[in-house]
Amino acid sequence: MGNELNENSLDTLCAALCYAMGIKAPECAAEANVDLCDYVDKALEGKKADRVFMYNPDAIAQWVYEKYKSLQVGMEKKFDLELPMRTVMPSVTPVCFGTMYTGAQPSVHGIKKYEKPVITIDTIFDALIRAGKKACIIAYGNCSLSKIFLEREMDYFIFDNVPQVNAKAAEVILEDKYDFVVVYNGNFDSRMHKWGPESIEALGELRHNVMAFNMFSEMIKTHWKHHNTLVGFAMDHGCHEIDEGAGSHGLSMPEDLNIVHLYKGYKAD
Repeated sequence: MGNELNENSLDTLCAALCYAMGIKAPECAAEANVDLCDYVDKALEGKKADRVFMYNPDAIAQWVYEKYKSLQVGMEKKFDLELPMRTVMPSVTPVCFGTMYTGAQPSVHGIKKYEKPVITIDTIFDALIRAGKKACIIAYGNCSLSKIFLEREMDYFIFDNVPQVNAKAAEVILEDKYDFVVVYNGNFDSRMHKWGPESIEALGELRHNVMAFNMFSEMIKTHWKHHNTLVGFAMDHGCHEIDEGAGSHGLSMPEDLNIVHLYKGYKAD
């Protein structure tokens, strides 16, 4: 990886997701990402998505994604749009997810360091609720996504571990009653911090993330086939190796800031 940062800012995602669903973006959201909007128009033939499924794996950097394609068996069939993005500073989880789902910079949404207060500005979840749509977040433990978007009229499914999260996500797909679903897996991040981004332990979790996403995508193709659907594999930030083989993130450097989101649209039958 060079020293260049990706051009597309993460703050352009929120309005693009709203565009995909045909709803008004949150009040402070940046302009919608043109590439994602154009892709949605093409994939859904000008129609809007009535289902969006966002799979959020933590800390999978662009350099990890590009270097370890051999561990991502089956993924190439699960996306049509590969969208390089630049996350925000500091590149830590609550800050980045705050921007992802408000479309606002950290100075606006209010989380400017590693802390997990409830965001009080307008979010994509508020926009969905105003539009009469049902949203849910499926996460675990004390993670950022289990905390920073609370206190809204939507459903939160918070579990003890990743397998329980993934089981609930599968159940939600089968139930087919939510318009916007967010699923968080932090397993790569936790192993990366302890053993390093390229450790067997971390890369094993990268593979688990891929397997989970492939499973969800196949289920969505079958059980949401009567919906126009957008599916995303959307990480929050990257990572880098530090002393003694451990891993970290949070710095203003390409390894931490450059990420790649993957999207695929499925037309209704």
